[in-house]
Amino acid sequence: MTTQTDTLAQLTDMGVSIWLDDISRERLTTGNLASLVRDTHVRGVTSNPTIFAKALSSGSAYADQVADLAVRGVTVDEAARALTSYDIRWACDVLRPVYDATDGVDGRVSLEVDPRLARDTAKTIAEARALWWLVDRPNLFIKIPATVQGLPAITQCLSEGISVNVTLIFSLERYGQVIDAFMAGLERASDADLAGLASVASFFVSRVDTEVDERLDKIGTPEAEALRGKAALANARLAYELFEQRVATPRWQALAGRGARQQRPLWASTSVKDPAFADTMYVTELAAPRTVNTMPESTLHATAAHAKLHGDAITGTYDASREVITQLEALGVSYDDVVTVLEEDGVQKFATSWAELLDTISREMAAGGSTT
Repeated sequence: MTTQTDTLAQLTDMGVSIWLDDISRERLTTGNLASLVRDTHVRGVTSNPTIFAKALSSGSAYADQVADLAVRGVTVDEAARALTSYDIRWACDVLRPVYDATDGVDGRVSLEVDPRLARDTAKTIAEARALWWLVDRPNLFIKIPATVQGLPAITQCLSEGISVNVTLIFSLERYGQVIDAFMAGLERASDADLAGLASVASFFVSRVDTEVDERLDKIGTPEAEALRGKAALANARLAYELFEQRVATPRWQALAGRGARQQRPLWASTSVKDPAFADTMYVTELAAPRTVNTMPESTLHATAAHAKLHGDAITGTYDASREVITQLEALGVSYDDVVTVLEEDGVQKFATSWAELLDTISREMAAGGSTT
């Protein structure tokens, strides 16, 4: 094993599952995904509307399928489901050996419901059921956003045996509600379903610093400058504390007694946006057992090349993390306002990406499958 892969191996040995935050038909056809799984300890894949919009708008990998869909005269919405589920099903097959080797803990691939449905519970449930049936792989995760309307959809889907990746979590309050929704779903599920059910809670990281640091820069004081790059780590670390607290409750212990799996925290949006900070900060500083870190390929390679791990970077940081939030509030940076803005913005960004995806598909179907 080369030195480059040692850091990734160390993360894996710590109990951090490394997932790739990207998917494309090109990655699948070239064997790139399979090589990342083989060589860089990648144990799962996440996707989102922005990733698919980018994949569909470049190259010719989708041209033949788009042409077939055009000939069949399917709607653009159905074409989007067909194109994205094709990639996800293939990725599930690539990751199936990991799924089998880890008894279903890893080897998971995530597919998000149409983000335009984020505020509609009934439509989210219906879409999740359709995607679960369409992909038809046990190592699939259906991604449901952690909006107020998404919470009952999470519970219902889990109760029906659909494994769920809860996405777009920004606040600790909402994360607590997500955990409740998760447990409620498991409580309603049959014991037979519990054996295969899994879930992760995707806590977004870098977007918190982007929003908070912009506000700190406007304040412009030395005290504000000193807090730059600290909010996201503090927020995620306090989420991990909440996770630890909730898996120690009698409610969870009862579910564990039925064979339920813990809903691991997943660190999403882990590419560092500010060049003033280390490009692996959201990997090394959020390393802890029973977590998932889903990262774009650039962050994966940066971690392999030069990240310096220092063991569990979360346990024992909780008081200091609370102090960061307190100091931000004292400067006038409202935690509640930040997380509310981020949730609304996150839902809108994914809806915009989905619209771009549909526009691309529509143009290419009209052209008979030619690509941009």
